[in-house]
Amino acid sequence: MIPRYSRPEMVALWEPQTKFKIWFEIEAHACDALAELGVIPRESAKNIWDKAGNVIFDVDRIDEIERVTKHDVIAFLTHLAEFIGPDSRFVHQGMTSSDVLDTCLSVQLARAADILLRDIDNLLAAIKRRAFEHKMTPTIGRSHGIHAEPVTFGLKMAEAFAEFSRARKRLVDAREEIATCAISGAVGTFANIDPRVEEHVANKMGLKPEPVSTQVIPRDRHAMFFATLGVVASSIERLAIEIRHLQRTEVLEAEEYFSEGQKGSSAMPHKRNPVLTENLTGLARLVRGMVTPALENVALWHERDISHSSVERMIGPDATITLDFALARLTGVVEKLLVYPENMKKNLDLLGGLVHSQRVLLALTQKGASREDAYGFVQRNAMPVWRGEGDFLALLKKDPDVTALLTDAELEEKFDLSYHLKHVDTIFNRVFGPEE
Repeated sequence: MIPRYSRPEMVALWEPQTKFKIWFEIEAHACDALAELGVIPRESAKNIWDKAGNVIFDVDRIDEIERVTKHDVIAFLTHLAEFIGPDSRFVHQGMTSSDVLDTCLSVQLARAADILLRDIDNLLAAIKRRAFEHKMTPTIGRSHGIHAEPVTFGLKMAEAFAEFSRARKRLVDAREEIATCAISGAVGTFANIDPRVEEHVANKMGLKPEPVSTQVIPRDRHAMFFATLGVVASSIERLAIEIRHLQRTEVLEAEEYFSEGQKGSSAMPHKRNPVLTENLTGLARLVRGMVTPALENVALWHERDISHSSVERMIGPDATITLDFALARLTGVVEKLLVYPENMKKNLDLLGGLVHSQRVLLALTQKGASREDAYGFVQRNAMPVWRGEGDFLALLKKDPDVTALLTDAELEEKFDLSYHLKHVDTIFNRVFGPEE
């Protein structure tokens, strides 16, 4: 991923030096297990750690060897032998390249998930703070982009909190599913390596043994992992689009923070654009775009092929780095979001009370009108107000069919905003738990 949309910790996880360090640890732990089983000398296993445990691998040297061998793992093992010496003959005993590559990828994806989980926790904390800050700040709820009924801005934030809480749970599950180890040799039969080696390496690397690895870890695990990232990205976009809509000039109920010295347009000095949330929309598309290749990787030939390899070399780093950046950016947007309750109130009153139409409809049915008749009574008074030709309550008070069933006081009571907000506490308790 380009530096503009990258953060150091996640980038470091995918750097060649990190990868080669993990490859070495897999090989060295396997040697320890082989020594315990009496397959190789204990002194040789110790020597492997002593000679190469703290080395800085020469990436250029490995690339130089690979240009000849055309094989990345062999290039690494050749370079490793330059440090270890004669005992290097015991490295990679009974293993195949996929044992190293797949187990390493599992480690990297599990560690990436840990970073992403911290990101989600930070985002959840920011959303929760803003939710309680605006728990009872009334605003208009919209369906189809059209005014519907009152909600609160806190409820919008609570909805986002619940969604990202689900995202967190899915990512925890995806991490558990991807954190598997395969040290089973060619075609996965353990013909030349004891299953106890796999168990030892898995334990040391924080993984679980893959029950049936053929020669590779089954790619349905990876497909689910990247699909989960795609869903998280969609949740990011959903909240980003909400903010973008709220920042529209005609709405302006909330707005991205605009810092001192920031410029919105090269041509129009007055502009304050939702550039961060627009950026998040684009980044979400990128992450989702990596889901389909992961799904395509599931169907490999027989016990293995490497059609998945080129895909994963790209989507592993790019999807996790992009999502890491996006989650951090969204957290910043939420933390600094400018909220305008006055504009919310103005927009709430924009339709002259039409937002209470359902309450009037229900009241008429409760007084004996059929639903069809009640709907007609309310709608015929609502449409002039929709066109800007009157006040809804005043028109209802003049309608003989309405006043035959409801008194002026009963009608006025239906226009009480607090009625729409009476269950906010219930919803908050469901999302956040009872307040202490």
